[in-house]
Amino acid sequence: MNREEMQQAFEAFFEKYKKTEGDQTSWSAPWRETMPSGADVEINLTKCPAGTIFKVFKNGKKLGEINGWDAFFEQIGGMLGQEDWDPEAYFGSMRDMT
Repeated sequence: MNREEMQQAFEAFFEKYKKTEGDQTSWSAPWRETMPSGADVEINLTKCPAGTIFKVFKNGKKLGEINGWDAFFEQIGGMLGQEDWDPEAYFGSMRDMT
């Protein structure tokens, strides 16, 4: 799965399952998946006036935030650790939900 397919999967999921953050200017959609390594990875995609923000969690612990799609693809593997990041597993099941 290439970057464009991953982005399309998350955007389609976001459009179908997004919820407002309360003030109708921020919307988010979280997705959690257990990686083949056993790590529980959750990424919350938020769209707000500040842009597109990804809040990244591993095994319930917040690791940080990433701003924008380009930064997401550059930083996600290093943030989670290569052994705990499997884009095919993460986005494949997400794509199946939309």
